[in-house]
Amino acid sequence: MFKTVCKMTADDVSSVCIEFIKDQLYFAILQQKIKSTAERHCFCIDEELAYENFYADFGPLNLAMFYRFCCKLTKKLKSITLSRKKIIFYTCGDQKKQANAAYLIGSYAVMHLNMLPEEAYSLLVSRNSSYIPFRDASFGTCMYNLNILDCLRGVHKALHYGWLDFSNFDVEEYEHYERAENGDLNWIIPGKFLAFSGPHPKSKIENGYPLHAPEAYIPYFRKHNITTIIRLNKKMYDARRFTDSGFEHQDLFFVDGSTPNDSIVRTFLNICENAEGAIAVHCKAGLGRTGTLIACYMMKHYRLTAAEAIAWIRICRPGSIIGPQQNFVEEKQNSLWAEGDVFREKMLNERENGKMAVTRILSGVDDITINGSNKNRGSKKEEMEMYNDEEERNGLTQGDKLRALKSKRQARSSSGSLSQEENKMHTRSSSQSLSGVILQASFQSCKTSVSPLALSDQSDSRKRTRTSLPANGTGGSSLCNTRLVRSLGNLHVVAGGKDPMCCEPCDSHRQTASVTTNLGSPISLSMGQVHLQASFLRSSQAKWRFGLHLHRSQKLQYAKRDMIFSACANSAKIPEAWNTRRFTSVFKKKGVVP
Repeated sequence: MFKTVCKMTADDVSSVCIEFIKDQLYFAILQQKIKSTAERHCFCIDEELAYENFYADFGPLNLAMFYRFCCKLTKKLKSITLSRKKIIFYTCGDQKKQANAAYLIGSYAVMHLNMLPEEAYSLLVSRNSSYIPFRDASFGTCMYNLNILDCLRGVHKALHYGWLDFSNFDVEEYEHYERAENGDLNWIIPGKFLAFSGPHPKSKIENGYPLHAPEAYIPYFRKHNITTIIRLNKKMYDARRFTDSGFEHQDLFFVDGSTPNDSIVRTFLNICENAEGAIAVHCKAGLGRTGTLIACYMMKHYRLTAAEAIAWIRICRPGSIIGPQQNFVEEKQNSLWAEGDVFREKMLNERENGKMAVTRILSGVDDITINGSNKNRGSKKEEMEMYNDEEERNGLTQGDKLRALKSKRQARSSSGSLSQEENKMHTRSSSQSLSGVILQASFQSCKTSVSPLALSDQSDSRKRTRTSLPANGTGGSSLCNTRLVRSLGNLHVVAGGKDPMCCEPCDSHRQTASVTTNLGSPISLSMGQVHLQASFLRSSQAKWRFGLHLHRSQKLQYAKRDMIFSACANSAKIPEAWNTRRFTSVFKKKGVVP
């Protein structure tokens, strides 16, 4: 029986909580929320980090949420104020949230406490706790169970092969590009496999889902050394739009929601093994067919189990590998392991015999293609024929439904409401703009017949944090107007209908600012008058401060100027406290200073 908030005391910690760090870190499953005390610090992330489901799926939480949880917990463990308290991470009665909380704390133990997956999982189930398994992103009967241990093993393998490294992980870039309007893409194996939603002949919004033309992805692909694009769905765009830009493009079609045959799997593996750079793989939504073939490569070349591959792919790109594709991956596990062993042995022998260079040349011959010199001939007609496929017109496929569900999710700038201070590993502020990466301009190009803009670099937007004033000192009227607002108080400055707090460079000093009084009558001031008024206000403020200094230093009430002059008439020297440029000049005129 779980303890309630009121009855749980310090003595209950050992009986209810699971200890991960002796006398410091605990995990608990409670029926109600628990409050922190002088002896313990309690926190819960059930509401802060929530999984965005497609259908009946509920986890595991994606890579960005795992990163944010690690930042939050690491900060608490390193906090001086909490060093003498027992930190209790707890979750409440919802079984789905319990599974995600257990996955988070277990993965943290594997990553940061150097526990083996089996050790962390044994702790999670040590209090007779049971967790419901994760399932695929479908609405039918669950055909494959993915348990927490599978997720912990997937995280462990990712750490082992270097796929998971939070020291160079940009959480905001991850969250930005996974959104449908920004490309809907995720790295599965950094530097090797990128999964993304299928491009469209024309950038537009269809049924609420943003569609991007191939040209929108090209700059991003070039920067990240992507050399090969593999299409698994029907031809929705002309492949020459990628090949003309120097990319390799391959088609391996199989029906949406189905599994590939052995020939497709073999061809896919051969293409990936001979690719010079990274590979971008897509189907309709970039989830089912895409994840299935990437999982096959991971099993062959990294010897992951089917469950480990599915778990890691879903952590990177939630919703991947659906329905019968899960069982297909499991069925292919042993044969792909055997193929991988043969492949590695063959590669080792070729290195020893010095035949590696010859093998690369021979394998490259199979990929040579010949394109006609007239690049645009018949391209429009072929593209319309590809897009007007009868099957696509008569009904929505599984990929269409998944894309529509993803686009309808509530817009979120981050995975949770964790404060910026808790995300110490962030490379930029959470309030910083991400406008440099959004593809909305490419949607507008459809209306204006302008070529769509590409996915721009997120790093460019980091370099520009705010608009600065010109170096020559000719600052804008908006800054002067802001000073007037602060000084006058009862005046409201309106500069051309723009935000008065926005600093924008102006063309000349002789611009005017429209000032509206509290009576509603507008006044037009030149920039010279604005500067003069600001100088007057500063001078008046300086006088007031000087009088206040006299009052405090001499412990006298404020005296008139004539009294000050008379007090100094018999003195041959001006008091040091009054020795300012203004009063020195006045006293010289009075003959006080020799």
